[in-house]
Amino acid sequence: MAGIERVIVTGASSGIGFDIARQFLAAGSRVLINARDEAKLARARAQLGAPGDRLIAVAGEIGQPETARRLAAAARARLGGADVLVNNAGIFSVGPFLEATEAELDALYTTNVKGTFLVTQAIAPLLIEAGGGSVINIGTVLVEQPTAGMPSAAAMTSKGGVHALTRSLSVELAPHKIRVNAIAPGIIRTPLIGAGADSLARLALLGRVGEPDEISEAALYLARAAFVTGVVLDVDGGYAHGR
Repeated sequence: MAGIERVIVTGASSGIGFDIARQFLAAGSRVLINARDEAKLARARAQLGAPGDRLIAVAGEIGQPETARRLAAAARARLGGADVLVNNAGIFSVGPFLEATEAELDALYTTNVKGTFLVTQAIAPLLIEAGGGSVINIGTVLVEQPTAGMPSAAAMTSKGGVHALTRSLSVELAPHKIRVNAIAPGIIRTPLIGAGADSLARLALLGRVGEPDEISEAALYLARAAFVTGVVLDVDGGYAHGR
């Protein structure tokens, strides 16, 4: 489909990123997937089952500048460019503010903020060459609506940076016809949350946790939404409105 022909998804070996890649493949896109664990990425590629001309895998930690460069080079060589970038790769931690360590802060910043920044910086020239495109970042509803039962100040300093970067880039890249939006998921049933996801269902007005395909549907919408930019879209079952 025009506008979503060539898609890059980071953090795509499981959970939300895997389902976003699946959704774009189903829509007819050619997709480049990334994750830091090469073995897990290879398994994801096999599970997605698309032929080699439609699905490419590039392993690497997004917080490393070389990974961003390799993603851009692979997109150019194998896809002929890029139309959509989904910055899904991220890490999360829960713990009291007074117990957060410098090492924890460094890890969160490197992946969530620096990684999103570097990958977008590397891919943006491809989007400009394409005459425009879409960048979709994955944040979290907890940035705007923290909860006492889930102390995560360290993680939120980084995810808040992702939200801020989204809004800033939506202004700076608009002259290039690049739309920059973010999705702020609520509690989603993924390996990141673990087996106890349903115990958190009470946090949403809809009384359940979300499923990965509900985030990937939002990503597909934002990739196609030609008049939407600078938006942080809550996909949270009413979590934010119920606080």
